[in-house]
Amino acid sequence: MSAQIIQAIRGMNDLLPADIPAWQHLESCARELLAAYGYQEIRVPVLEHTQLFKRAIGEHTDVVGKEMYTFTDRGGDSLTLRPEATAGIVRALISNGMLRGQRHKLWCLGPMFRHEAPQAGRYRQFWQLDLEAVGCPGPDADAELIAFSARLWQRLGIAGSVKLQINSLGTADSRRAYRERLLQYLGAHHARLDADSQRRLEGNPLRVLDSKNPDMQDIIRGAPLLTEHLDVESRTHFDELCAMLRGIGVSYEVNPLLVRGLDYYNRTVFEWITSSSGAQNAVCSGGRYDGLIAQLGGEATPAVGFAMGLERAVALMLSAAGAPAVTAPDVYVVVSGAAAARQALQLTERLRGERPALRFELNLGGGNFKAQFRRADRSAARLALIVGEDELARGVVAMKPLRAEGGQSEWPIADLAAGLDAALAAAGPAAARG
Repeated sequence: MSAQIIQAIRGMNDLLPADIPAWQHLESCARELLAAYGYQEIRVPVLEHTQLFKRAIGEHTDVVGKEMYTFTDRGGDSLTLRPEATAGIVRALISNGMLRGQRHKLWCLGPMFRHEAPQAGRYRQFWQLDLEAVGCPGPDADAELIAFSARLWQRLGIAGSVKLQINSLGTADSRRAYRERLLQYLGAHHARLDADSQRRLEGNPLRVLDSKNPDMQDIIRGAPLLTEHLDVESRTHFDELCAMLRGIGVSYEVNPLLVRGLDYYNRTVFEWITSSSGAQNAVCSGGRYDGLIAQLGGEATPAVGFAMGLERAVALMLSAAGAPAVTAPDVYVVVSGAAAARQALQLTERLRGERPALRFELNLGGGNFKAQFRRADRSAARLALIVGEDELARGVVAMKPLRAEGGQSEWPIADLAAGLDAALAAAGPAAARG
């Protein structure tokens, strides 16, 4: 009786070798831009004290109330797998004494965890690229962050697949005044609210405006607008941001119903959305959180940031251009005879040291000549290097082009690297595995 196969946890998907080229392309483009914009990498734990997220994100948010992976460890501490990165980065800045009037431009890439219903573009373990500009109070920081994301979409070839929505939530004081107006309005329509909106009414009524339920849209459209209740400073900040975006040619739409799902946001909020992912259409979301650092025990410090979902960005890339080809090896090393295997490994390692820019694939696990050449052909290598017992006895190695016309030749082992250069030059440009 065979052992039962253990499946992956629902909503936690594997990224297989065929998936990786698209992810590596995204990450490579992002890293180049991050360096160009002056951002530095920070890596924070995937586990934090639960209280960090309750204080930062908000007790009444869906994330804290329904979605966090929380457990008590052996020491009795309540710990949570991070549902987002901002709270952990802020905690790291405070606990490592990195504030004190300093400014930081930081980025973090890694897995986040939320217990949600898995669907297209949404997983229970999902990957995010997170950017934070800390210590910058003005709309110029907001604008540069958005400019970065717009430039990244261009690099990835998906600029035509996303559009920018922005809004301002004002300050905590102006939002409290608006909250009272909104509560009055929604209370008058209480009987028509769905169960989720009735629950949000008590803790975070602004989240009612974010409902995707079609039956709620008439009520939402009639609600008072937050943008009509902004304080003067927030209105000035938002108007300047809009002017800056127009100045750099970034198109946007003001969405007065955009409120975001985390309590720490104030003033600027934004989302890059796409119509290709159904209801879950946000590819990149962020905003300003000027009060969060003080709320978590640090000195009052303004900040703005965003998080980009890698799964959704990769899906857009694949939809726009298809999967990137896997780079093929330059040379496939065929081994003829058991006694030649040790020498083949030594020669291949020598060549890897002498020609580090080339890609070598050494046949492993034996196989006859025919089977090895089938593997060499599937690899899409340009050249086969044949290490055989007869050739070794004569102090040579054979070479055979795999993608161009030409017969088999031999080259002295003592000068193998130079012979390899000549043979590859004659074999033509590098290929790629589709």
